[in-house]
Amino acid sequence: MDSKKKKDSPQSNELTRTSPFPDEVLDRVLGLVKSHKDRSSVSLVCKDWYNAERWSRTHVFIGNCYSVSPEIVARRFPNIRSVTLKGKPRFSDFNLVPLNWGADIHHWLVVFASKYPFLEELRLKRMTVSDESLEFLATTFTNFKALSLLSCDGFSTDGLAAIATHCKNLTELDIQENGIDDLGGGWLSCFPENFTSLEVLNFANLNSDVSFDALERLVNRCRSLKVLKVNKSITLENLQRLLERAPQLIELCTGSFNQDLTPRQYAELESAFNNCKNLNILAGLWEATSLYLPVLYPACTNLTFLNLSYAALQSGELAKLIAHCSNLRRLWVLDTVEDKGLEAVGSSCPLLEELRVFPAEPFEQDVAPGVTERGFVAVSYGCPRLHYVLYFCRQMTNAAVATIVQNCPDFTHFRLCIMNPCQPDYLTDEPMDEAFGEVVKNCAKLQRLAVSGLLTDLTFEYIGKYAKNLETLSVAFAGSSDWGMQCVLSGCPKLRKLEIRDCPFGNEALLSGLEKYESMRSLWMSACNVTMNACRRLARQMPRLNVEVMKDEESDDSQADKVYVYRSVAGPRRDAPPFVMTL
Repeated sequence: MDSKKKKDSPQSNELTRTSPFPDEVLDRVLGLVKSHKDRSSVSLVCKDWYNAERWSRTHVFIGNCYSVSPEIVARRFPNIRSVTLKGKPRFSDFNLVPLNWGADIHHWLVVFASKYPFLEELRLKRMTVSDESLEFLATTFTNFKALSLLSCDGFSTDGLAAIATHCKNLTELDIQENGIDDLGGGWLSCFPENFTSLEVLNFANLNSDVSFDALERLVNRCRSLKVLKVNKSITLENLQRLLERAPQLIELCTGSFNQDLTPRQYAELESAFNNCKNLNILAGLWEATSLYLPVLYPACTNLTFLNLSYAALQSGELAKLIAHCSNLRRLWVLDTVEDKGLEAVGSSCPLLEELRVFPAEPFEQDVAPGVTERGFVAVSYGCPRLHYVLYFCRQMTNAAVATIVQNCPDFTHFRLCIMNPCQPDYLTDEPMDEAFGEVVKNCAKLQRLAVSGLLTDLTFEYIGKYAKNLETLSVAFAGSSDWGMQCVLSGCPKLRKLEIRDCPFGNEALLSGLEKYESMRSLWMSACNVTMNACRRLARQMPRLNVEVMKDEESDDSQADKVYVYRSVAGPRRDAPPFVMTL
């Protein structure tokens, strides 16, 4: 380690020890440590390890863009090549965060331009990204290679055109579930004709037709393409031609899966899928019908992830498809598959580890039940390795959940969303307290939990008593009093994110976490019984926390309608809009 690196280290008492390892050995070992959590732990060992980790780190993950400033990041880590950055609170996905709230990427890019001109990768989630920012990114970082935008907003396809035009070494362009102004598919024609480096291309959630000729030429040139996710404008005939040019694909999101094909076209499409020997992940299948699903069967054997969240398959269609997917580890479906479809999953997918069931009609009340507890129980009997679940349903029982967690005790993520707020056990009319009590008692590895249904404070007593590894808790329309939240804050030592909406928790609950919040990433409370005075008291007593309050129109001046609390080494943010009060 050279003298310059040693001079730049902190002089805290905790870091005064030196490392017994030679610098070359330490650098080599740190090169093998990839987890950002592990690297952060390494930096706390001693002064030499702090410096070695600091200078050798090339990737940084920032879970809240306001928890630190880009200037602080650049001072701490001089050699960053890749940045992952998250912005708005997760409840922005449910329109609970007002428009123009913040999380703009541009200032970060300006700082990176001077400190990290060698930046290669940028992965953003829930950030505001303008076309100007994308053009600045494309023209400033000459060796830029990978851009991933997930649930971002503020930009249009003109920004994508700038990326395609100027990023000569681009390997990844991943655009997923963004609030994008789709001005047309012309951006895809902006890749230069000599451009060949692309490995990942995802525009599945854009709506405009794209130039298929431009796409086909691009796929044909990029021989290292491994991931291709196209939108609904790509027909089955188009898809067959793309697969012929890229049989090496590992991940594919198809376009529309409903087109009149001749017997010859059908055979050619089936052959194209059969030639995709490396295909592990399949998604898309918009408007899929039983007529064309059999063309997928040759490619199903190697699938480990099947995403059918865009395909409203019926139970029989899913059963026939899933019978060919014996190696499946992850499955996403719509509730149109019903319980019979999930029973087929339990029979055919013994290696399944993750299941997500989404509602096809989330805002319709008078619809068929979709999936119930019966389907969930069937999966738990047939898939003992299941450890991640997101399950939307309209009815559930305590007994069913108890059976599920007894069959699958290794859950790390258990997110049960009973869509009717305050819905009790529909057979006994009792609260759903015992269901979640069984989850936290049986699942010692549980890290993330989302609760729903009719719940009293007893649920939160169970969580505080048993959920010792819980990191993220999401609560809506639940609880009886402040005691419930107090149990969670005092009993869950690893809690990092607490998200609460439409609950009776008030000032006493909020202030019970004074000693907890600095060890957490964030707290969100909306439509609860919290007052402005309690928020001010929290801000006074914990000056290292940012306490932000968002007021609804025509609300009581004394009430704190939406409260967002998070730790920050950068102090109060400077770009807060007028409706955000930083206390």
